[in-house]
Amino acid sequence: MESQLALLGALGVLIIVVVSYFAPKLGVAAPVILVLLGVGASFIPGAPEFELPPEFVLMVVLPPILYSAAVNVPIVDFRRNVKAISGLSVLLVLVSAFVTGFVFHLLVPDLSMAAAVALGAVISPPDAVAATSIGKRLGLPARLVTVLEGEGLVNDATALVLLRTAIAATGGAVSFLGAAGEFFYAVAAGVAIGVVVGILSVWARSKLDDSVLTTAISFAVPFIAYMPAEQLGASGVVAVVTAGLITGHQSAKHFSAQDRISERINWRTAQLILENGVFLVMGYEMHVLIGHVEEKGESVTEALLLGLLATGVLLVVRVLFVTPLIATLRRDQREARKRSPRVDRALERLAAADSPNTKRSKRWHRATRILQRRQADLDFLASEGLGWRGGAVIAWAGMRGVVTLAAAQSLPTLIPHQPQLVLTAFTVALITLVVQGGTLPLLIRLLGIKGSSAAADRIELAEVVDEIGRIGSALLDNPDLKQPNGQSYDKKVVSQVRVDTARISAAMSESANLDHPGPQAQRRALRARVLQAERAALLDARSRGVYSSRVLERAQAILDAEETRLRHLGGSGDGHR
Repeated sequence: MESQLALLGALGVLIIVVVSYFAPKLGVAAPVILVLLGVGASFIPGAPEFELPPEFVLMVVLPPILYSAAVNVPIVDFRRNVKAISGLSVLLVLVSAFVTGFVFHLLVPDLSMAAAVALGAVISPPDAVAATSIGKRLGLPARLVTVLEGEGLVNDATALVLLRTAIAATGGAVSFLGAAGEFFYAVAAGVAIGVVVGILSVWARSKLDDSVLTTAISFAVPFIAYMPAEQLGASGVVAVVTAGLITGHQSAKHFSAQDRISERINWRTAQLILENGVFLVMGYEMHVLIGHVEEKGESVTEALLLGLLATGVLLVVRVLFVTPLIATLRRDQREARKRSPRVDRALERLAAADSPNTKRSKRWHRATRILQRRQADLDFLASEGLGWRGGAVIAWAGMRGVVTLAAAQSLPTLIPHQPQLVLTAFTVALITLVVQGGTLPLLIRLLGIKGSSAAADRIELAEVVDEIGRIGSALLDNPDLKQPNGQSYDKKVVSQVRVDTARISAAMSESANLDHPGPQAQRRALRARVLQAERAALLDARSRGVYSSRVLERAQAILDAEETRLRHLGGSGDGHR
């Protein structure tokens, strides 16, 4: 049996890789294909039965998935969209759980309201994996993708805390005030633990100069945050997400470039296997779940129909919730446009103010920074609005996934019709993934939603590089610039560095117009061809065995670093545009 499971695991990884490669070409999200493949494979005669323990998903799979997603969500974007994210991930989950719970309570015999709400909590949190993978591929606006990602990060915590409270309430030992207090404690304590773990992990990793060691620590962080939080009755999900947001925000300041590159590649690989593996397993478990229902003498058809009904109720609730949410965000956009001129005038007054002493100068700089940040937030709200088309995407992007899989199987066996209810929850997940996930690309195309253009992004990038380039040039102009040993730099060296700095700014400016490659673009393309020749020479030297392997490995690393630099500057790195 163990050998069969090992073979299934290896085969599953290969399937995930193949599907992830072909899914974008087919215009379908990989989770949709994987769940269908899993369902089909589970009904193959002789296929070994497999049921993933819910504790394994919640304690081993979920923390790294959430952490890897959180470290890639800019904390500034998360803060700017906190109203939409909190509404969708907290209020909508609670409303969905109680509405669907009431429906279950009415339709399922002997099912108490507390048990029904527990089932509602299981099916309430959407999984953002399928939606964001589709959105990024089709070029949805960045704010829309951030809202969906943020919802997927936080709503799991709401659902799991509510599930825990509802299960406790089945014994009649929980009051409304007690449940509310437990919920707020779980969130607040989870945030506190996440902050501590995030800050300490960043500090510890910043003291190391080995990318392998820092990445190894990062693999432990989600569990270090999750386990203590759960033991203390807090939300492990909130702790993991908080630690991830802090780590991602602090990485640019405290980690080396190699640390960030290494961590990004390793975590993307882990995220690919874990996220997509859950969807494959979800489909594969369907045959086992149907068997459990039949063993209890209950109706599989009723479970499937109940799941179909619950899916419809969830969709209606989501649409009804998103409509006023979008109206509120549109109002915020109008308010931002009105308030922006006032902040502009305040900045102008500060710019005209005199700062005769150092103490006042510090206050002046602090006030300027605060107003600049406020102005940037208002500009974001004014220009990045969410209209009815974006609301339609949010309303339709309600696919269920990882948490529904684990939480459904964690329902106590003492709850009446437990196998049937688990199958109902899985049915909701499958229907939302296949129907909503499968048609979301079509909806996006029909609505004609477009994100920021590549040309606009290149122009903005050029502005950023120009701004930071001016700071670099100012350093080179500083007459007090000295080497660490106190001696002045050679004037030729300063001149060469100044040329390199200007070249990067010029390259970014040229990248705004790809139709007519300028000198810097031609230089990058030619340098890429030279790299190809150098790489071929390196391979030839390795085949001849003239140089030691350790030296060849260092030379390979130098060529790889240069190729990566060219790609980031706008070239392909392989000689092609």
